[in-house]
Amino acid sequence: MTETAERVAVACPLCSSDLETVHEVLTTGGGHATVRCTECGHTHKHRLESTTEHEREVIVSQDGESFTATADVPEGEQLAVGEEFLLDAEEALMTVRITSLELDDRRVDAAPVEDVRTIWTRAVGNVRVDATVHPKGGAHDETRSERFQVPGDYEFIVGATDELGDEAFTVEGIHLRQDAHGYDHTKLDHDGDSAVAKDINRLYVRDESSTAWSAW
Repeated sequence: MTETAERVAVACPLCSSDLETVHEVLTTGGGHATVRCTECGHTHKHRLESTTEHEREVIVSQDGESFTATADVPEGEQLAVGEEFLLDAEEALMTVRITSLELDDRRVDAAPVEDVRTIWTRAVGNVRVDATVHPKGGAHDETRSERFQVPGDYEFIVGATDELGDEAFTVEGIHLRQDAHGYDHTKLDHDGDSAVAKDINRLYVRDESSTAWSAW
């Protein structure tokens, strides 16, 4: 009985460098395969994609609570704090950001998936942003706290007036989270400074609501 050769779809450097064509797999080893194009007969090397995956425990923090899920991570994947990925959890399909990687004996900021036991994350698809709201008149003792539920990529800009729900306010300052990357400072307080909601630890805003201020 003759076995059918394994076939894969890859680009052929001789006859089809832009589009994939059917190739026969001749030999494999060392992470590469020798393949032959069925269109022109050209034989060449092709890097094999890893099909092995490692199931890892994922702890997700969301709005002050946490739950456990699992994720299948390809073999050889390098994980790092700050990276985001799509997690298909029982609760929902969500975007999460890595906040810590737990090995057998310690936590680290980066490691190959083979060494990681638990991936600690924070949900960043939709987030809750805490805000300190100052009244129009500036009375410090009438400052209050507010929480805004927004998409993780929602942008807040220092000096800009915004409206969320029944609240209208001008952003005066932004304090960033420790896992926020790509910013020059952890506190933004110059007009034009901006940050997305998933990177924000706390907003400092001035109330611009049309209704009269009341501490009650």
